[in-house]
Amino acid sequence: MSTNDVLTRRIVRRETHASRTVAAMAAAFLGILFCLYVLLEATLQALGQDAWLTDPGALGAWLAGLPAGADSAVLGLSGLLILVAGLAFFLLAVLPGRRARYALPNPRAAVVVDAEVLASSLARRARLTAGVTPEQVLVTVGRGRVDVRIRPTSGVPVNGETVRQAVAEELQLTGLQPQPEVRVQVSTLGVIGQ
Repeated sequence: MSTNDVLTRRIVRRETHASRTVAAMAAAFLGILFCLYVLLEATLQALGQDAWLTDPGALGAWLAGLPAGADSAVLGLSGLLILVAGLAFFLLAVLPGRRARYALPNPRAAVVVDAEVLASSLARRARLTAGVTPEQVLVTVGRGRVDVRIRPTSGVPVNGETVRQAVAEELQLTGLQPQPEVRVQVSTLGVIGQ
């Protein structure tokens, strides 16, 4: 594998996956603030000064004695807040963080297409095949499936299988791997006067 291939793969990965930079910076910032606070309190205690917010020994004793003497509403709310923050950081670390973008194969360059652009292209093909206006076609592109919803003009039938084949052909021209499954849903209610 050449250097250009490796570089192209890195660029595609960076464009198709969400960055964790903001979450990592937030966690680092909170950790630094906590460490600076502990350092300040320890320095004040070493110099024989009064504590800035609370005495570290008294805070440690209070935490060790929880839940005795604490307001249950405050304790429950702070526990819930810590749980939500921990769950958010955990999910950011574990989930893949994929963006709604797709990498298209190209031997010369890294080509990344937004899902809306791909959906627009497929909607155009579905619209032309079905003979309806742009407002009558809705296409959503997911990781493994493309959903096409068509509201036909009243009295003019639309063949869903023909539209599905046309959209699948258009999708195949992109070279997207793996190819998502194409599903077409033709509404039973027609649109008047389109």
